[in-house]
Amino acid sequence: MDPVVLFFVLGLIGSIFKSDLKIPASFYTVLSIYLLLAIGIKGGIELQHTQISSVIVPGLVTILLGASITIVAYTILSKILRFTITDSIAIATHYGSVSAVTYAIVSNFLNQKNLIYEEYSTVLLVLLEIPAIITGALLVQFLINRSDTKTDFKKVFSEVFLGKSILLLLGGLLIGYYMSLVGNLKLNFFFKDLFQGFLAIFLLEMGVVTGSQLQSLKKVGISLILFGGAMPLISAFLGFGAAKLAGLSLGGAVVLATMASSASYIAAPTAIKMLLPKANATYYMTAALGITFPFNVIFGIPLYYKVISQIY
Repeated sequence: MDPVVLFFVLGLIGSIFKSDLKIPASFYTVLSIYLLLAIGIKGGIELQHTQISSVIVPGLVTILLGASITIVAYTILSKILRFTITDSIAIATHYGSVSAVTYAIVSNFLNQKNLIYEEYSTVLLVLLEIPAIITGALLVQFLINRSDTKTDFKKVFSEVFLGKSILLLLGGLLIGYYMSLVGNLKLNFFFKDLFQGFLAIFLLEMGVVTGSQLQSLKKVGISLILFGGAMPLISAFLGFGAAKLAGLSLGGAVVLATMASSASYIAAPTAIKMLLPKANATYYMTAALGITFPFNVIFGIPLYYKVISQIY
């Protein structure tokens, strides 16, 4: 287990045993901003050494992947587990989207193993955030609103794309690209060398937050718990297939499979609150943050790495 993950376990234990451990909300916000910027800047620096043409096929495959996972998750939730259409779309949109923190963990995991992955993976991270929200909005329009009411797509997309997650990732990507282009790497110490330390503190808080979500497991029922544990495996399989289709390396396949297996808890909730205000937030937040996130952090990433390594 990566030592950074132990900080998550520490926070989880503290929360379960009712410790007063808590990262101040203002510092938590600073940490999230830092991580998103650092991921973007690192990707931008590496992107400078990549031909744009080499990103086109993986980018298109990633967009299709996000939409496909959303459809698969919706089908399982509505047809097999018998959730309402509203809750099925809400949960599925979170699973089709991506967790930037999970991406940070898997990239750190691969760096510890000195395993190289594609420089443009941050671009794929941004692209994977978009199709799930679009697919969710279309499902709302055709399955719920139909012809009676039109979804305000413009408002939804402006809120999502100008929100913290995508804005900081894209901004960091451009800044990192510029830094590499002009050879000015003065920010490397702060955004690269200190990354593991800030990620560790962030995961400590995520452990506390996840522990608080565990209390909601009694409310969501066994079917959602099973979904939260099984869907990452299904999505990781789809992500691996997409990676092979796009011709990614072993490291790139692990990254894409992990991103596919994750569930968003930043951009997707913002969109769902506007698209489906009546959706049960306990369902989608508990599934994404209380079940899938800890599953991926503790078990999923090492499992995906081992299986994909064997296949490669």
